[in-house]
Amino acid sequence: MKIGIFGNEYQKSDQIERILDILTKGNAEIFIQKEFHEYLSPQIDWNNKVNGILDCKDLDLDMALSVGGDGTFLKTVSSVQLKNIPILGINTGRLGFLADVSEDDMEQTLSEILAGQYTVEERSQLRLLVNGEDGDPQHYALNEIAVLKQDLASMINVDVFINDEHLTSYEADGLIIATPTGSTAYSLSVGGPIMTPNTSTLAITAIAPHSLNARPLVIEDDNVITMKVKSRSCCFLISLDGRSKMMSADGTILQVEKSAVPVRIVKRKGHTFYNTLKKKLKWGSDPRLG
Repeated sequence: MKIGIFGNEYQKSDQIERILDILTKGNAEIFIQKEFHEYLSPQIDWNNKVNGILDCKDLDLDMALSVGGDGTFLKTVSSVQLKNIPILGINTGRLGFLADVSEDDMEQTLSEILAGQYTVEERSQLRLLVNGEDGDPQHYALNEIAVLKQDLASMINVDVFINDEHLTSYEADGLIIATPTGSTAYSLSVGGPIMTPNTSTLAITAIAPHSLNARPLVIEDDNVITMKVKSRSCCFLISLDGRSKMMSADGTILQVEKSAVPVRIVKRKGHTFYNTLKKKLKWGSDPRLG
């Protein structure tokens, strides 16, 4: 089994060495992301432990292993974009909705995976077209696409159309279009709804709207959302899973639609979204009871 390991510079070397030992005992072929390998090289003796270095241009893997938090998981998704490679997230960060395998469960989980005892969930992702073009391979998002004001001075105006029918004009600090996977991320923090991962839906949620009538809206994911942005600064930010870039508000038309290629996420057998919801968000618990 060919496994690629992706991570960030905050990881401890002993965590990675433990993963390497488990995978080596399971006779896995191990490959390390180039930047991650360079960071860890002063701390780890790679001798006889890895089979190669990944530059993410021509990946040939059976599985990608993301070690970190949800931010690292999203970067891993971006690295293996459109390659149809399933991703397992080991959580060494904080909350961990995507990277939901704890360090305590890591050894058992990896052993199960090497024995072929796991499931793969297909999660929908979004594709962004700017003025009708999608030439940028980074214009995909698993969690959300957000339109944000560029400065602290004034809100932006976002005209939204669904399948070319005008929905409304939002005056707000921004607007989030979230997938079911992303409904427990940025969207949730601004009052968006939680959607189970297997639903064919999208959520449109305004950030600090100027009107009390701007409630979150859930739509079917086969709709095409078009946005025209107006800003006093003539610029705004577009964020795809936290990757931000500056855009001109002068005549720029943004189109968001469901991608034809899903993201494949590895899950342990018997571990469901509802388990994660109760564990991570303390769903249904009474804080007064400690």
